[in-house]
Amino acid sequence: MDAIREVKYLQELSHPNVIALHDVFSSKDQNLNLVLEYLPRGDLEMLIKDSDIHYGAADVKAWMGMLIRGVWFCHENFVLHRDIKPNNLLIASDGEVKLADFGLARSFADPYMNMTHQVITRWYRPPELLYGARQYSGAVDIWSVGMVFAELLLRVPFVAGNSDLDQISKICEAFGTPTEESWPGVSKLPNYIPADNNIPLQGREFFLRQFPTAGPVGADLLMSMCTLDPRRRTTAHQALQHRWWTTEPRPTNKQDLPQKPGGTKKMGDDLTRRGGELDDQFKNAARQLDFGAIKG
Repeated sequence: MDAIREVKYLQELSHPNVIALHDVFSSKDQNLNLVLEYLPRGDLEMLIKDSDIHYGAADVKAWMGMLIRGVWFCHENFVLHRDIKPNNLLIASDGEVKLADFGLARSFADPYMNMTHQVITRWYRPPELLYGARQYSGAVDIWSVGMVFAELLLRVPFVAGNSDLDQISKICEAFGTPTEESWPGVSKLPNYIPADNNIPLQGREFFLRQFPTAGPVGADLLMSMCTLDPRRRTTAHQALQHRWWTTEPRPTNKQDLPQKPGGTKKMGDDLTRRGGELDDQFKNAARQLDFGAIKG
């Protein structure tokens, strides 16, 4: 079902900041092949980890703008991505950032529908999922966007736990301990465990101190994405209306953004890991999925 779902969402989502699906076909070995947009400049994780690449606040603002526009479009179409992280943010030849890998995506048109909480790579997973929430909204993606924002600023993951329990512990250490007063209903979540220490919730001063290059306005936006209570967390639409976008420095033009050589090789490595590549005539990336395993 995951393969069919990914095809369905990619066919529905046509946006400059969402990877394009060009074609789908099944092969004799019952694999489903996705012909995807060719994105030769690698991903944001490559840029973050390369100490030889220097980027500034204007570059971060440009990347974040493209990411949030892609997430906004998904949410406007009632699609949760559920795996936003730097290496799922691919870069086109013109510098455009594209949200990729919709293997965990899910519709959230029904707010009362139960969904699995075992989604989103741990370092980018929001506290409500770590506490076992089965009903959730686009707020889960926004937390991940906030973690990407923080990582772009610090060039290392901000909250990096070794287990789910360690992850929620590190979130509480960084942002404060949730209580029924600050997050009504948190204690009723299936996997909620009271914290040993009651750490006060952090305010703007904390975010500005931790992320000085964001500036006061950028720190305010980041704080709104990292609100523990998902009902109080900002939305993609609200984030796009934030005054950070109109303050200096203005976002770098996408064509002028830093880039890392070797993106094509990285994409080739991904293809090898994911199961193969199409004939040269397509000159596109192909993702191969096991179609035979999703009968019924």
